[in-house]
Amino acid sequence: MATMLALRAHQGAEALVLDEVPVPEPGPLDVVVKVAAAGLAPGIMRLLRMGALKHLPTTLGHEAAGVISAVGRDVTGHAVGDRARVHPLLNCQECDYCRTDRDMMCAQQAMIGHAAFGDAPMPLYEQYHDGGLAEYVRVPHWLIDSLPDSVGFDVAAKIQDLANAVRALKCADLPERATLVVTAATGTMGTATVKLAEHFGVARLILVGRDTDRLHRVAGLSGGIPASVVALGELPENWSTDGSLTRRLRELAPEGAHAVIDFIPEGPALGQTMAGLGTGGTLVHMGGNTTPLALPPIALMMHCWRFVATRAYTRQDATDVLRLLAAGTLTADELITHRFPLTEALRAMDAIQQRVDAPMWMTVINP
Repeated sequence: MATMLALRAHQGAEALVLDEVPVPEPGPLDVVVKVAAAGLAPGIMRLLRMGALKHLPTTLGHEAAGVISAVGRDVTGHAVGDRARVHPLLNCQECDYCRTDRDMMCAQQAMIGHAAFGDAPMPLYEQYHDGGLAEYVRVPHWLIDSLPDSVGFDVAAKIQDLANAVRALKCADLPERATLVVTAATGTMGTATVKLAEHFGVARLILVGRDTDRLHRVAGLSGGIPASVVALGELPENWSTDGSLTRRLRELAPEGAHAVIDFIPEGPALGQTMAGLGTGGTLVHMGGNTTPLALPPIALMMHCWRFVATRAYTRQDATDVLRLLAAGTLTADELITHRFPLTEALRAMDAIQQRVDAPMWMTVINP
């Protein structure tokens, strides 16, 4: 039996391991992809500790692109040798959500090589939980996106993050010439949002993060949109309780921002950034923050603010990104700052957890 190297998580273990596992064989409706690039995301360790990975042991990796190496007997439309991007979001394809471009809300939604979003039985996730941080990955044929020759494998592996940014920007319902605040702006989805802002009519950006130098580097991705930065590390020590972040945002945008896109995974910044919105503004949260929101509902009512949350993107969002990349309207190669071979995946995971290198925006593994 042929074997391959894979980055795996095991039950009861907090550390990941590189295992030798069998190369997957396609079922009748499956496609096997020889992985050329797989994305690496720092949040996977947090999800592992939270118990969000419902099927262990499992091969990690929800972002993958490569070349089709095998197809099942009933598969049409895909052939060995085709360039492909793996769409990682499993869903039923039949419910109202799936039929109305809201497939991220499906009760069956789970992510290959990643987490399940509910507690109901998920037969597709049980069958296809193994992800793309391996030499090969097996997926149902309907999750294969054909990859144009003009789109490199590394960028294709990170379409997930670009599509998440598209979803957040759509949810923000921005007016023309909007002022947009992006939090955790130096992270993977923050940088993707800055890169895509010019496609959504944004006229001004306010970038919130921890470090001034890193924020200024991200500002260079804006395509010429003027960008101000707010470094949390330079606010007063008690900024989390004294409203300093809100005051700084109001100094930069006295009438308030049109929208905030919030990717911060923990802490009190969310409420203060929301208080920096103008009347009728929207906050979009996609950071998975478990800190209670310290903002009275009457504040939302009186300012007509909207709080919108989304846990993922839709298939259409990914298609939109692919079209922009194929047309050359969007280039994203500069977002890929780090590359590692699969044999160094553990070192790569440690590097993105520690973020010792700057900038460290998007990281890919090349098996």
